[in-house]
Amino acid sequence: MTDGDWATDPALRRTLAAAGLPATGRFVSKAGWVSRVWVGDEYVVRLNTNAQFRDAYRHEATVVNLLAGTEVPHARHLAHGDGPDGPWYISERLPGRTLYDAWPAADSHTRQAMIESLGAALRALHRIPAPADLLPPWLADALAGKPWPAFHPPVVSATLQQVEAARRQPSHDSRLLTDVADWIQDRLALFAADEPVLVHGDLHGSNVIVDQGRVTGLIDFAEALTQPADVELDTILRWCARAREYPPTPNEQGLDETILTAIPGWLHSAYPELFEREHLRERLNFYDMYGELALYAHHPEPETRAAAQHRIANLLSGHNHLDNLVW
Repeated sequence: MTDGDWATDPALRRTLAAAGLPATGRFVSKAGWVSRVWVGDEYVVRLNTNAQFRDAYRHEATVVNLLAGTEVPHARHLAHGDGPDGPWYISERLPGRTLYDAWPAADSHTRQAMIESLGAALRALHRIPAPADLLPPWLADALAGKPWPAFHPPVVSATLQQVEAARRQPSHDSRLLTDVADWIQDRLALFAADEPVLVHGDLHGSNVIVDQGRVTGLIDFAEALTQPADVELDTILRWCARAREYPPTPNEQGLDETILTAIPGWLHSAYPELFEREHLRERLNFYDMYGELALYAHHPEPETRAAAQHRIANLLSGHNHLDNLVW
């Protein structure tokens, strides 16, 4: 389907019919990492094409419904379900485009305004009451031993579990993992007094919609969970430092990191509480260690596991992608 087509795709028509919505108006078909997406004039339709993400849309609907009537900018949930083409989710169409799309052409004043608006949105999100055990079903499955469709967001209480999972890899480095286990044990006390909050869990440029210098919505809550608030920084700071690794689709390119260097400082100014945790750098390193361990333990590609092993060794010496970020 090309830009501006009518709703002629059979899967799109079946999904709209299941939701009781008319198959009228123009839709733009967009590729995604795990979904087929159609963006219409009034709503956005998604089909989940990866069966490993069990109940991802049901989870997202649950989270988005928690946001109804709050100050958190988001796309209102209209309907979701399961059909012959797979699980589907329909939300309202928000004004604007992704932060990823808007950023390159925006001037410095507009960029700062967008990040200040993002800080306000995150502060509002982290104040939403949520169940203490909120966890995406697919992530709960992964932690229980089933396949890992994604390797984030961090789950502090499951970090040592990833060490044990890595030890089951035939090619694991046992000495490295012993050092990692000790490193984790030494830092678990940093999280003992935390009060977990609702976090988005996958915050980067493709999951923020902006318009006229403000955030009109946080989108894609399929990875939302209850964790310490500064978990939110794990992905967004990694995006700032390694943006080329975060293209919006497999066939596109990520942004140049050099045009994102001001984001951490602007976000700090807009939402200083997020950065005021004692030992913040060690906490962020801990979240990063969780992600690298998950890759080392579960990723199917040997090259990716080897790269994760190298980054784990760097983390043990106190270095990672945060070294060159300033906030």
